Amino acid sequence: MSDNSGLLVGNNYATIKAISYYIYQTIVFIQEQHPEWITLKYRSIPWHYSKYQSTLTEKLTKGLSSVKSKNYFCLKIKDYLQIIFTSEFINSARYNDLITELDRYIYPEINIVSSDKIISAQIPNISTNGTKLVEPGIAILLLDVENLQLDAETEKILADICNYPIQIKVAFANWRSMGKKDEEFHQRGYQLIHVPPGKDSADLKMATVGASIFVNYPKAKEVLVCSSDRGLTHLGTTLQSHGLIVYQVRKYKNQITVLNSQTGESKIYSLSVSEIPTLDKFIIQLQELIREEAEKTGMQWIKFSRISALYKDTYKLTIKDVVENYFPGQDSRGIFVNYPDYFAIHKPSEKSQTYVTIFKFSKSDKTNSIPDISTNNDVELSPIITDIADINSQEIMEKVLVKIVDDLSAGTPGSYVPISNISSEFNRLYGRPITKTIKRFQPSKKFPKFLESCSALKLYKSEEGRWFVGLS
Repeated sequence: MSDNSGLLVGNNYATIKAISYYIYQTIVFIQEQHPEWITLKYRSIPWHYSKYQSTLTEKLTKGLSSVKSKNYFCLKIKDYLQIIFTSEFINSARYNDLITELDRYIYPEINIVSSDKIISAQIPNISTNGTKLVEPGIAILLLDVENLQLDAETEKILADICNYPIQIKVAFANWRSMGKKDEEFHQRGYQLIHVPPGKDSADLKMATVGASIFVNYPKAKEVLVCSSDRGLTHLGTTLQSHGLIVYQVRKYKNQITVLNSQTGESKIYSLSVSEIPTLDKFIIQLQELIREEAEKTGMQWIKFSRISALYKDTYKLTIKDVVENYFPGQDSRGIFVNYPDYFAIHKPSEKSQTYVTIFKFSKSDKTNSIPDISTNNDVELSPIITDIADINSQEIMEKVLVKIVDDLSAGTPGSYVPISNISSEFNRLYGRPITKTIKRFQPSKKFPKFLESCSALKLYKSEEGRWFVGLS
């Protein structure tokens, strides 16, 4: 926390109460996402229940109200946090983010400005025009780019929904993995906040920053929380409790759903579908994507699944949509087969992934050889075992599962696959339930426990109790 010795907290009861509530909301959020970060004594408490909210916030408010020095006040907060959270969380970057946000409450006179903090905008006074507005105010848009991406047209829909103008837009993502998306969102007026790699990093940061909106932006009347992750529900509850109207925005295929937290009304809006390009333009688009990815990775041969994901992200269409338009009945790979003068395609084995490349690369390219799957050290490209009798150890089973997860997730980094899909795919490939196969060498372990023991895999449990698996 900032070093401002000599300053007094005084009797600012509202600020202390806000700090106490903010700490409580952090506990609730972390219990949902990372329960192991809460000490054993407090881990099993159902913090989302209202009685625990009132008990904790009252205790924190009472303890902090007796402190006069701001420096001692900061130490007192850290003492409470060390009682509640494990050392793993205390030593993490997420803890530093929490402390930074608490600084905003304690030292409002200090203007904290850096590349990963929201920077106050010059907000004009908006007077009522006799229609919607009854007092000056603004709307704020928070966007988890890794979870949901909004184009300019969708933003216009959201702007029409709000009663107040959207004056501040903040986008959260690991921008190093988003290509040129940072430049695009910056040009569209977003303030960009970078988060480290991790499935829920953007969610945690959005919840941390968003929960202090009512303190830092007193003119805020509405907040759009744009993420399909239901773990941010508590952020909406926090903001609503401070009088803000919260819109939960989720996107599925060509529709967005907007839930008004104040009225409980949910509306669905259809989004326009991108126009099918001409065949010549389509080929050029694919060539450019393959060339850019090859330059970025240093590999000439690119997974077909990767190109498919890039095309969908870039042009808001799938390769399948375009291919079916011109070559009815053919699968997505047909475009690469039908135009051998432009593309080369390679499939090392019947069950391996397909690789594509541009047929003619410049002489400066160094990676000219077809990938040798048999000698590649990358575990995800290991040939899958074809005989069920050969799956006789945890190591071999892990390689099989890594291959299945990689195939089912289309090679997309950070993707999670339902555990039931993995079981079904294993049964399809080998004609035997995966649980019975595991019992050959791990008779006491159930499937989720076995997955937890695999270093190349990571397990995730949703709020609905469903298990998902991804690559570590």
